[in-house]
Amino acid sequence: MSIGYKIRNFFSNHAETKDRHVDKKLQTHYYKSSKDSVMKVIESYFASKDTYSINAVSKEHGEVSATTKKGKRVFIVATIIMVRPYHTAIDFSVTTESLLQLDFGHSSKVIQELYEHINKELQLISEH
Repeated sequence: MSIGYKIRNFFSNHAETKDRHVDKKLQTHYYKSSKDSVMKVIESYFASKDTYSINAVSKEHGEVSATTKKGKRVFIVATIIMVRPYHTAIDFSVTTESLLQLDFGHSSKVIQELYEHINKELQLISEH
């Protein structure tokens, strides 16, 4: 990971995951589960936390969006894609609302916390 990437990430207010991300912590995670099971885990996580509020759930598109109610204002979109039976990918897009368009890495930390929780609930496939 280059120093330029670290500086850009630190002074950005947005982070998202993808398959071949420079930062290993922000690479797409794959789970041995169905799309519906993964969506339930994500929905129940946001519903169980008093800091989050679910905005919308689209089972057809495999998306769940949420915002924070306390602390820094964060907008999260979770995208769930079933690659093949019991092989489901989860990607996140997180934007922190701030006046200066920077969050000092907060968006990346939110993604890491979400993945940590999901890793406890579902079986991670580590071949990616």
